[in-house]
Amino acid sequence: MTTQHHIKNKIVVIIPAYNEEASIGLVLKEIPEIVSEVIVVDNGSTDQTTAVSKKNGAVTLYQPLRGYGNACLKGLEYVNHQKIKPDIIVFIDGDYSDYPSDIEKVIQPILDNDTDLVIGARRKELREAGSMTFPQIFGNWLATALMKLFFNSRFTDLGPLRAIKYDKLMALEMQDPTYGWTVEMQLKALKKKYKYAEIPVRYKKRIGVSKVSGTIKGAILAGVKILSWIFKYSFK
Repeated sequence: MTTQHHIKNKIVVIIPAYNEEASIGLVLKEIPEIVSEVIVVDNGSTDQTTAVSKKNGAVTLYQPLRGYGNACLKGLEYVNHQKIKPDIIVFIDGDYSDYPSDIEKVIQPILDNDTDLVIGARRKELREAGSMTFPQIFGNWLATALMKLFFNSRFTDLGPLRAIKYDKLMALEMQDPTYGWTVEMQLKALKKKYKYAEIPVRYKKRIGVSKVSGTIKGAILAGVKILSWIFKYSFK
């Protein structure tokens, strides 16, 4: 990574976090130097997530309205009010299942090939055993298979680690407040014919309990949300 990229590109990382006091510090310590600013959005935690986040130097916002998308939207609202806007927005989870150092890998296609959206794909051979639950694996397979069927897309994952050009993200007018956020972004990018890529990334068991895949209810709700976005866009 050249210093030229440091100078030219403002890169902001947004981390939605709910009860991640055990993991958020680890995530923040491993964010690469190329990142200009890190925003942690505490999504109504009942633990010390905010305190740990602040201690590690992140801009820390509070979004009591629960939901992954709500947390991401809160982070974007903050970014939109800054005088100097970023060039690239990166999303990564706060549970330490992604490798923060892989941020460099996912922004590379944007810097080198002018790609609009890059998804970190959690390929089976790079995943720690047990890091993804069966509902997660099945949901990913179903969503990406349907995207391939309806939009001829090449996506294989709805991975949480992703990078997108700021102006392109704003043009998507994101709105899903909960689990549908990732698939909404990918579907709208397909509809707008964005240049996209997938980069294989490593994935490990998260610290703490998953909010989505850890419960049957969460898995079903996520599945319904993902499918409803796909069908909504397929027939538009």
